[in-house]
Amino acid sequence: MTAGRDGAPRGWCAGEQTAANVYNWLRGDCAGEACGAGSGVKDVQREEQRSRVDILGCLVDRVTMHEALTRIEGFLAQGAPRQVITLNAEIIVAAQTQPALREVINRADLVTPDGAGVVWAARQLGKGVPERVTGIDLTQALAHRAAQRGWSLFLLGARPGVAEKAARKLQSRYPGLRVKGVRHGYFQASEEAEVVAAVAAADPDIVLVALGAPRQEFWIHRHLQELRAPVCIGVGGSLDVIAGEVPRAPAFMIRHNLEWLYRLWREPSRWKRQKALPVFVVRVLGAKGRGRGGLG
Repeated sequence: MTAGRDGAPRGWCAGEQTAANVYNWLRGDCAGEACGAGSGVKDVQREEQRSRVDILGCLVDRVTMHEALTRIEGFLAQGAPRQVITLNAEIIVAAQTQPALREVINRADLVTPDGAGVVWAARQLGKGVPERVTGIDLTQALAHRAAQRGWSLFLLGARPGVAEKAARKLQSRYPGLRVKGVRHGYFQASEEAEVVAAVAAADPDIVLVALGAPRQEFWIHRHLQELRAPVCIGVGGSLDVIAGEVPRAPAFMIRHNLEWLYRLWREPSRWKRQKALPVFVVRVLGAKGRGRGGLG
């Protein structure tokens, strides 16, 4: 496949925040669900050259959107199965009590900072990360580049009919985009082997998995080698947004890191999940006070 650089949508670059308004940083992502884990295969770059920051035991790559796209392009050129995680605060909190999830995160080939809370935490605990690289923005940027490079996608997840609708929207937005298959995420454990076989038979370059976290993290990790795709990414609720099933927050709320508030207003049931956010703040500030965390 042809490797190279081109202009790509960049994530929003976060600034320094104070304790008084830090909560507004915590839900700047759209998809809300973090993406999966890795196979332990070496990165295109040598492992010691990866610049990462340790946030409560989870290692996050210090990359911009452009750098993330370039690294993914390198994965595609190499061809070995890789897994990409877009990590948010909720998943980091979950990983505190789930060592297996933390291991999956830290074995990933690329972990991007999904959400302003992760950007804030990185700056508190280390040298920071340059900007947010969210699941929804990375999905759309990859679709754009895939249409240019000739890469193919497989969309897996969400409710029946949503992946098909998202595929049509992406192909309309990015002419020439090849989607080799779609499949909803409402399958039983007994159907899992059939789903994996269908994805592998389609032979896509990139698999976008929207099963929700942490199910998608573990699912990709478990089946990465069987899927055989060079890149697998968990994208949470991104397919719902792309399909138009769930609206994204207005631009001004995204700019002011209030996307979490918009989503809570749209989906009040999310309040149980968002209880993790103050826990995240307290633990990050505690880790900072103890001098823990920093560059990985």
